[in-house]
Amino acid sequence: MFYKSATMIETTPNTERAVLVGLISSSQDERQAKEYLDELEFLADTAGAVVLKKFTQKLDVPNKATFVGSGKLIEISSYIKMTEADTVIFDDELSPTQLRNLEKELDCKVLDRTNLILDIFAKRAKTSHAKTQVELAQYQYLLPRLTRMWTHLERQQGGIGMRGPGETQIETDRRIILDKISLLKQKLKKIDMQKSIQRKNRGKLVRVALVGYTNVGKSTIMNMMAKSEVFAENKLFATLDTTVRKVVIGNLPFLLADTVGFIRKLPHGLVESFKSTLDEVRESDILLHVVDISHPGFEEQIETVNATLEEINAGDKPNLYIFNKIDAFTYVEKDEDDLSEKTKENFTLDEWKNSWMAKHNTPSLFISAKEKENIDDFKTNLYELVKGIHSQRFPYNDYLYNMDWEKGEQ
Repeated sequence: MFYKSATMIETTPNTERAVLVGLISSSQDERQAKEYLDELEFLADTAGAVVLKKFTQKLDVPNKATFVGSGKLIEISSYIKMTEADTVIFDDELSPTQLRNLEKELDCKVLDRTNLILDIFAKRAKTSHAKTQVELAQYQYLLPRLTRMWTHLERQQGGIGMRGPGETQIETDRRIILDKISLLKQKLKKIDMQKSIQRKNRGKLVRVALVGYTNVGKSTIMNMMAKSEVFAENKLFATLDTTVRKVVIGNLPFLLADTVGFIRKLPHGLVESFKSTLDEVRESDILLHVVDISHPGFEEQIETVNATLEEINAGDKPNLYIFNKIDAFTYVEKDEDDLSEKTKENFTLDEWKNSWMAKHNTPSLFISAKEKENIDDFKTNLYELVKGIHSQRFPYNDYLYNMDWEKGEQ
């Protein structure tokens, strides 16, 4: 049977040798395809795999049967046999048919981007809340792929005479998984109610949420502001559980929340499963949109985050753009004799500051949380934003200072 235990988030510590595959298509050019595969490599590294090689192919749309064309498939298969790679990871979600055909042709484990992200979330989940959300997303991902899981029956004993029992077993597993999904949703509802009560118990304090693409430095900023020890690492999705701390700037207290990072092509099942975690974003008063200014594709990352915020109905909140990691920012200086037009790679930090603010007309700050650069400006601007909302809620300071604040409230 496919269903093995009460949990789906077991992982193995063994390092795997992986091959990555992406497409250059009408929706993403060669530069984007390379950047996305670099991100996929970072994901694979976070999951514990070593990437041997990256393959790309120019196709307007993915092949319905095998994602890539037949010639590229032969090339990938030959490389796998030569290097004895364990896993092939595709940069897009594969259909059940594509997964089945690719495993048959490549004769090794085949993963897609969604499956890889789910595995990373499974490794990162520490609390019961996060584990439940990840497990729900895993079951929702695997449910339409049950037929693929049972192809081993045909290989072992043939299809004739086994189709009836095989289909019966698939239906049995489907019912088990549907029941499990229902139970997990009920469990999440209970957790959501508890979280909602916790949020109500915090009173009317102004709520500020750190949002942004994964690995942009949100947890580092959280640790700096709250003098806490939130786990921060140069890996994707270091933070899954929302952490809330009370922060005081000057004489002004507010709640600061560190939230799960977003990513391109974030699986819909994960967005659905983590909606309760993202309630902290939806119910916040101010969003601090943290951006890694040193990343070459930071503008696309901003678009990804904004699209996800719209999806969870949090796109209309007051926000402050925090361009982090200015200490790691680099640019390519143009030769004086080069008369060609400047590209993004040639922009200095000052030029980015001026062009971004002129183009988007949004409050923006440029800092380095790691090196503590421009932190005073950051605190001053945040203080003014919080003060504007705070003064409306607490017109009498006596009422504010007489309240019993709980240190490190979550």
